[in-house]
Formats: sequence, structure tokens, C-alpha cells
Amino acid sequence: MKYFLRSLRRLTAIVLLLLIGPGLVILTGEVDLDTPWSKANRDRAGIAPHPNSTSEAIVQVYGARTYNWRGAFAVHTWLAFKEENAREYTRLEVIGWRHYRGMPVTSVSTGWPDRNWFGSKPEIYYDLRGKQAAEIIPEIKKAAKTYRFPDRYEAWPGPNSNTFTAHVIRQIPALNVDLPPTAIGKDYLDEDDNFYAAAPSNTGLQLSLYGMAGITLAKAEGLEINILGLNFGIDPDNIALRLPGIGKVGFIESSSAASSQK
Repeated sequence: MKYFLRSLRRLTAIVLLLLIGPGLVILTGEVDLDTPWSKANRDRAGIAPHPNSTSEAIVQVYGARTYNWRGAFAVHTWLAFKEENAREYTRLEVIGWRHYRGMPVTSVSTGWPDRNWFGSKPEIYYDLRGKQAAEIIPEIKKAAKTYRFPDRYEAWPGPNSNTFTAHVIRQIPALNVDLPPTAIGKDYLDEDDNFYAAAPSNTGLQLSLYGMAGITLAKAEGLEINILGLNFGIDPDNIALRLPGIGKVGFIESSSAASSQK
């Protein structure tokens, strides 16, 4: 009993430490706790090139903090692409409210891919252009169709929007996307995966128990440990810390600059 209580106290202390990051995000006002869902900003952020002036193929991966208090913990991610000479983007993602309305959670839409996510400005995690982007787009379409959870959604620990994004990326070894530690759900693996898979970036390996506990060791992510869906670790490749709630902090190379190819 004493050992159990001691272990419980240690686990509680660790969880409280992991909650410092989300707490700071709320205290600094980085998430909007007041604006109603229906009035939240959905304007463009101006990140995506205008398709009428950009003929080359484009593949991008975006993320933005989720709505209201949940944004202190997690981001929502999605993929977007524009085929060569196309005049619009296609956006692929999982949206939770579709599940509650009895619809498949996977969503395919067209239009601007860089709109604010209900008040949260998006960031771009990956930007690939030109011939290689054109070659990868058919693979993205195929990978999206193999997602195993089109009728399931759990904001925590998954499967959710980040589970979907990570799934698509894992199916395409050429996509080396470093999803942030705040992409809760990216590590969701179950018994069908044998709790083992490539890291979401395709640059290493990970073990994960339903996204609740696990470890990732990869070139892009570095060493990342997952406890109750909260990720923390160190990324030697970019000399960065990976912190719950806060995200990736350090001297980080821009993924859009690193991955863009003409």
C-alpha cells in the first residue's frame, strides 16, 4: 500500500508539472475564452498562395489551437493541397461535430486552406511545392481513404483530427512533417497497430498505448514522452524543447522553408 501511495503521489506531481504549460497559455491570453463559437474569426490568415497566380502543385500541413479552453492543451491539424494549374485548394481533415450529427468525421472541402480555426490563427508545419508535391498528391488522396476511424471521434486521447493527419503522413514516407507536441491524438495507436508504428514524421519510431502513454524517438521529434496525452521532450536536431500546452520552443528551422521545393 505504501508503494502504491508513493507511486500515486509521484504520478500526481508529474501531471501537475505537465499542466503548467496549458495554465500559462490561459494566463497569457493566447486562447480566447469569451467569443461564442458562432462569432469566432474564420478569416484567411494569408499564408496560402493565391491559386490564380501560382500554377505549381502545393502540399501544406496546417495547425491551429482548438476552440476555447481546449486550445490551452491542443491544436487541430489538417492537410491541404492544390494540384498543378488548379484554381482551388482541397482541404482534408477530421471534424468532431460531424460525429455528433451522425456523419462521417472525415471532411473533404475546397476553398482557402488557411482560414482561422474558430478564432485561432493557423500555423504552417509543412510546405512542399512543384514536381514532388504533384507526385505526392495522389498518395495523399489514397492514404486519406484508408483512415480506420471515419465513424469515431474522441477529443482526448483520440482518435481525432490529429490522429487523421498523422495517419495520412505515416502512409507517405516522403512526407517528413514534425507535428507539434500539442497535436494531441497524433500518437493514438491501438491493438490493430500492435501499439507500434513509425513516428508521425516518418523519421523514427514510436510506442504508444491508445495515445495515453508512450515514447517517440525520431530525428524530427527527438525524444518525446507521452503521459496521459500530454507530450514533453527534447529535440536535439532543432535544439528545442517540446512542452505540453506551449508546443515546440527553441531555435527551430522553418519547416516551410526546409521542405519547399521547386
